[in-house]
Amino acid sequence: MKPLENIKAQKLLNKIQRDLMRNGIITNTLIEDLKELRTYVVDEGQPLLAKVIRLTFEHVEEYQSFNIAIPEDDPIEDDEENQEVRVEDEVTGQESLAYLFSLMEDHTNKVNEIELRDYIQAFTEYAEEN
Repeated sequence: MKPLENIKAQKLLNKIQRDLMRNGIITNTLIEDLKELRTYVVDEGQPLLAKVIRLTFEHVEEYQSFNIAIPEDDPIEDDEENQEVRVEDEVTGQESLAYLFSLMEDHTNKVNEIELRDYIQAFTEYAEEN
């Protein structure tokens, strides 16, 4: 995988991030911008990003919000304390969406690629549960 090479795609991703920080999730604008971004990503031959972007705008379209939590880091130690799932610490909505966009910026980073795949899995699980 290579980073986004298309300047228009880079600028559009920056615009999406700025809009999110300034205005929160404005579904219509966000969906339109993501659909446009996806066309650039497809043209660049970036299938992982294309899928994440599609699932993101489909999710926002369907639920009129962003309900996917930031993927959890795998615990380093395997003791019982680390196994507790703390639901109240799950971050969804604007913060999770901002994190997803930051992963897209540097999607060639191996850790970011893994987390993008975690988001794909989370979209699938959320859709099955709802």
